[in-house]
Amino acid sequence: MKVIDHGPQRSGDPLWWVLYTRHQHEKVVAEMLTTKGFEVFLPLYESARRWKDRTKILTLPLFPCYVFVRGGLNRKQQVVTTPGIHMILYRGDQVAVIPDREIEAIQRTVGASLNIEPYPFLKCGTRVRVTRGALEGVEGILVRKKNLCRLILSVEMLAQSAAVEIDASDVEPCVNAVAPVVAGARQFIGIRAAC
Repeated sequence: MKVIDHGPQRSGDPLWWVLYTRHQHEKVVAEMLTTKGFEVFLPLYESARRWKDRTKILTLPLFPCYVFVRGGLNRKQQVVTTPGIHMILYRGDQVAVIPDREIEAIQRTVGASLNIEPYPFLKCGTRVRVTRGALEGVEGILVRKKNLCRLILSVEMLAQSAAVEIDASDVEPCVNAVAPVVAGARQFIGIRAAC
């Protein structure tokens, strides 16, 4: 089961910002910040890991070492003193803010219990919009992996992406779609025919 950790809703400060945590401390950090009254988002996914004698399903962070926080910028001191946090991400001298549309796309995907996993960050490629289903209106980059089509959702500030399986007939090219330049990304029409 994929989980989203949320704290209380804060309507006064709607900006999402990012914390960089110690390796494998994302869940603990999210829990501690939630108890401090912060709205926290930690997207998780399930992964099957095999050992010699068994296979186990692990719940792992979709973006390792990152936790998203909404609002509470006036309480940064409470955040940085939380054990397990290395730093708040900055862009220049300002706290780096993540666009709502990027966070919303990840939230909707995780909340819809779709098969999502980490994916190498893609900047270029065929940009598409989902036309129906649980992700209707979400935009991303369409790629093909083996015989499956995947929608790549990116958080540009982190240069990290996640891939979710999708039916190519459920997407349409965005008006300002960019021609594909990366390996794995193909023209939308070619993928639609191939999937």
